[in-house]
Amino acid sequence: MAQPTMGNQIRGNPGMDHKARQLRLRNALAAHRLDALVVTHPPNILYLCGFSGSAGALVLTHAKSLLFTDGRYTTQARSEVQGAQIVIGRKGPLAAVAYWLATHSRKNSHRRVPPFRAGIEGEHLSVAARDRLAAQLPSNCRLRLAPALVEGARMVKDAQEIQRIRAAVLTGAGLFERALAVIHPGVKETDVAAEMEYAARQAGAEAMSFPTIVASGSRSALPHGRASRSAVPARGFVVCDFGVILTDYCSDMTRTIYVGRPSSEERRAYQAVKEAQQAAVDAVRPGISVGEVDRAARKSLKNNCLVKYFTHSTGHGVGLEIHEAPRVGAGQTEVLQPGMVITVEPGVYLPGRFGVRIEDMVVVTERGCEVLTPTRKELIEI
Repeated sequence: MAQPTMGNQIRGNPGMDHKARQLRLRNALAAHRLDALVVTHPPNILYLCGFSGSAGALVLTHAKSLLFTDGRYTTQARSEVQGAQIVIGRKGPLAAVAYWLATHSRKNSHRRVPPFRAGIEGEHLSVAARDRLAAQLPSNCRLRLAPALVEGARMVKDAQEIQRIRAAVLTGAGLFERALAVIHPGVKETDVAAEMEYAARQAGAEAMSFPTIVASGSRSALPHGRASRSAVPARGFVVCDFGVILTDYCSDMTRTIYVGRPSSEERRAYQAVKEAQQAAVDAVRPGISVGEVDRAARKSLKNNCLVKYFTHSTGHGVGLEIHEAPRVGAGQTEVLQPGMVITVEPGVYLPGRFGVRIEDMVVVTERGCEVLTPTRKELIEI
């Protein structure tokens, strides 16, 4: 699904302890033999200092944090940034970072010290940008690919984050009622999506988490069948997968309904997915791996002879991004911890015929999990 673009509006991030987040990251620098970390991925910058602009770079050292941006964001940065010095440059943020790293490392060049090691986010920095950055650095300043330190920290949500996610989930869930009101034979999938997205804006959402999926009839067999100009048929499943961004945090849910009267095979398929989804939800608790959650869903579908039609992972983390760690899939070893928020979304897809998916967001608690999505899961027939 498409990643949302960070907006240019001034939002601020009250209630978030950015200094504590930066401190935890600083503690990780020494363990990875890094003198600094150059953060360029916008959601990571937002997480660490509150800046939501689309042009910025954050440098964290053991002693300080600096947010580099340009003159377009002067007012926004001063309003949003917490725990970091703001540096407004005439050139791009990465060029300003290069100048600062070069100047900072040259100050220590006369000493007999190891090279200054600056970590970069290899998953988010292009080869061309990395080469431009390296070309401007002196020999005693070296770039190193850093592990996903910020993403690792973001996996476990604090109380303020869970509160925001809960609000986003409730806002998103309200859109399903609008979908039920407008879905009928002959209506275009894009019209259904448009009604849902308009309702989201009316409810206060900043944006949709991803392009809304409304896939009807044989198109329901497409796991990511974005709304098309196809008309809802007189009979068949309609998969609705959607979510909103509210105060920076995403929601994600899927419900599958039926237009007309389903066949016995279609009823069995829906019931099998519902049972698999519940089996996976029941497996979510601290101390087990995400792979075990995936295995619970697949075992249930195997018992119903449908597992070969389940073609994607059981879920993923959700927070500032619609897809973030951990990935809830086969063979994944990340262990669930209290505060992690994941989706649970098994599905079956029979090519050219029909598909069914049911998705909830859940938060891992001290003893198990809490299902955040409030919407009923019985098969709805229209």
